[in-house]
Amino acid sequence: MYQEEHDIPGSAPGPRTGAGGGEPPLAQLLVSLQLTDSAFPSGFYTLSHSLEGFAQAGAVDSGTLSELLESLLLHGVGPADATALALAHRATRAGRPETVAAVDEHLFATKLGQEMRRAATRTGRQLLDLASEVYGRPEIADYFGRVVRREVPGTQAVAAGIVYAATGVPVRQAVASDLFAFCASFAGAALRLRLTDHRRAQTMLHAVAPVIERTVEAALRRELADVGATVFASDIMSGRHERAEARLFAS
Repeated sequence: MYQEEHDIPGSAPGPRTGAGGGEPPLAQLLVSLQLTDSAFPSGFYTLSHSLEGFAQAGAVDSGTLSELLESLLLHGVGPADATALALAHRATRAGRPETVAAVDEHLFATKLGQEMRRAATRTGRQLLDLASEVYGRPEIADYFGRVVRREVPGTQAVAAGIVYAATGVPVRQAVASDLFAFCASFAGAALRLRLTDHRRAQTMLHAVAPVIERTVEAALRRELADVGATVFASDIMSGRHERAEARLFAS
């Protein structure tokens, strides 16, 4: 098992606790808020995460939207991206760049469709590029250089794990933040596809919180061999979406 970040000496700059004594510094929360904001131009909010494919096929409506989101969390992004993020975060904190690269390669290989692979690497590259400038951490810049040289894929989840680790955000908070960003992006896509309205979208985001918690805890327990999604309907819809005559979203 990987060590938690407080077991790794010298793994993060700055103070370890906030004003409350045992709470993380407020700066870590502010980093999470910045990275999950739709105004942060990583391209993550240009994705529908296969929702547009479901909508085009008439396979989802306002009544089944929450069920689809829960399924994607528990069986898709949780076992795949969230788990890879946690592993990349811990490896970055431990100073193991080759382990990070192995996680990146493994996650990329589990993405069956070209559209999903392209979306993951495009947003990952953009995240590393901007974060290396914003936060000025060598771990981010070094990995971005490897992506530019095409030594590693640079998937979004692994890029996020590196950025969160380099900025001192704890692994649990990092995974939860990225999962919430996924849900917010999904809800935003549902709004633009007219599958819901603003009020119901916010209700859905609140209602999915316990599922996010379950997904986080499961992701923190997994190892590299466990990384991979089992949402085959999503893969099929994504494949259809690649060939659609008109598309609102990149995935």
